[in-house]
Amino acid sequence: MKVADTRPTLEAVAAHAGVSRATVSRVVNGSTGVRAAVRDRVERAVADLGYIPNSAARSLVTRRTGAVAVIVAEPERRVFADPFFAQQLRGISRELAAYDTQLVLMLVERREDYDRIGRYLSGGHVDGTLMFSLHRDDPLPGMAAASGLPAVFGGRPGWPGAEDDAGLLYVDADNRDGARQAVRHLRDRGRKRIAVITGPLDQTSAADRLDGYRDALGGPGDVAQGDFTAEGGERAMLELLDRCPDLDAVFASSDLMATGALRALRARGLRVPEDVAIVGYDDMEPASWSDPPLTTVRQEVEEMGRLMAGLLLRRLGVAPPDEGLAPVITQARLIVRAST
Repeated sequence: MKVADTRPTLEAVAAHAGVSRATVSRVVNGSTGVRAAVRDRVERAVADLGYIPNSAARSLVTRRTGAVAVIVAEPERRVFADPFFAQQLRGISRELAAYDTQLVLMLVERREDYDRIGRYLSGGHVDGTLMFSLHRDDPLPGMAAASGLPAVFGGRPGWPGAEDDAGLLYVDADNRDGARQAVRHLRDRGRKRIAVITGPLDQTSAADRLDGYRDALGGPGDVAQGDFTAEGGERAMLELLDRCPDLDAVFASSDLMATGALRALRARGLRVPEDVAIVGYDDMEPASWSDPPLTTVRQEVEEMGRLMAGLLLRRLGVAPPDEGLAPVITQARLIVRAST
């Protein structure tokens, strides 16, 4: 036997509030042109009856889905192993939830995923997109543009033509200055030969940190490329020790790479910081748990996620435009612990 649907209807809310069905529809869908007193009466009726708007019907009126695609240009194993992504997603999720907007997470596991993501963005399933961890040749910015969806990016855009796009919105930390702080700290500690482990240099965050290292060092320095993973940091550290046996300090461009470097140093019988001092970047929770606790450059990763979501919500008109629409660069700050 079919069970009757006992959920309150739009008509029931209208009768309870003493207004027309059309007036209730305008209030529920956020339309203008309803007097404040009438709006209050309708909102009380919605609360009294426990009315829940039909999202499919509402999207036909508002042309909005109430959802945002969050696209991370990394495979699943990276995203779920690196606490950086967890913090950024937490900031995004909390800000979207505050405005009753759903998060649709999409990852790039293989090249075929770009076709799937492109179809999804063009299919009217979401109102906008947040994209981060992009690489220089990544097709995702072009897909966002082709879909016509508003987009906000995590990290300084580095693809061709980005610098000429005045409407581009992004959130980043001052990576170059953060790296300068790290290297200056090591020099102030009396370290003479300071090497760097970079992230992938087709990402602007890694390139900016390398530039900051060289700014503070005053030269090209000793460079080994990592990949923002602990394993990559360990490999790069072993390479540096083979190539530069007299190095006495390392700036690792992420905390995960710094933990890998610590493992390599222990394997070679070197003490931290007595023989080799080390500084990381990010200030994730594991930095304070490492042995020894890691000196690192803090960037407010969760706050950066919140700011990304806030920019998109304001561009969509969902959040009030109090703070305006412009790229945001947050400050990085050195946190000194026992590894230096």
